[in-house]
Amino acid sequence: MKKFLQNKKLLSVCIVIIIIFSILGASVSLRNKRSTPLVIQSFGNDAVAVGTRLVDYPISLVSGTLSNVHNLLQTQDENNYLKSRVTELQQTEARNSSLETENKQLKSALKLKESLTDFDTIEASVIARSPDSWSDLLIINKGTTSGLKKNMAVMSGGGVIGRIVEVSAASAKVELITTSDKSANRFAVEAKAVNGKKVHGIITVIGTKSLAFTQAVDGKKLKRGTKVYTSGMGGNSPKGLLIGTIAARTHDSFGLSDLLKLRPAGELNDPTVVTVIKRKVTD
Repeated sequence: MKKFLQNKKLLSVCIVIIIIFSILGASVSLRNKRSTPLVIQSFGNDAVAVGTRLVDYPISLVSGTLSNVHNLLQTQDENNYLKSRVTELQQTEARNSSLETENKQLKSALKLKESLTDFDTIEASVIARSPDSWSDLLIINKGTTSGLKKNMAVMSGGGVIGRIVEVSAASAKVELITTSDKSANRFAVEAKAVNGKKVHGIITVIGTKSLAFTQAVDGKKLKRGTKVYTSGMGGNSPKGLLIGTIAARTHDSFGLSDLLKLRPAGELNDPTVVTVIKRKVTD
């Protein structure tokens, strides 16, 4: 025992342990008896809370900013993707509309071919049409190698739309019946009057690209809705090709002769498929 007391280090350790346990016991007992923590403990708790807030605020601010930037970039990517899809959808709709129009014209060309049993026909596609000569000319993808010749009649949508005026090996130029060229070779036409007789005349253009049946003798005998066909006179086109129907009757600017406005039977606005009348089998 004497040796133990003489060992100062061991004695100091024992005293420290006893003091620590005493403080812990006293603090536990005091905490159980007090409703509020000690001033020092409260100050320490508040300091820790304030420090945590000071550290958390910039961290949360930076984290929120990074999250917003990420969301913004993701939104931009989604927006670009949706725009590309909308563009693709518009292109698909335009393509479908074009194919639908072409399909209708192909069906019309097939029906026309079935009805023109007295003629040889050649199907062709429109490959060019200049905006400055929209009502005058168009170019098709068939030429002399397919048997095309100058002055052959061209039909689309069930009616005549023009005639070939220039031919090369693989293409041909079609002059439309709506051309404003005064030197154009006009179609000679005829229609059956109410008395059964034929009324002859020619097709001309009046006003804003409107077709008219002019130089008609006894034009008053032609009723509204009467069909007008090529007469075959002049040798430039075969007989019996539908031009259109009579829409109204009026007079020329001099008031001397009848002028019959026509509703074209052919597709003049946007023909994509045309039928060239090659020749007549029987006269």
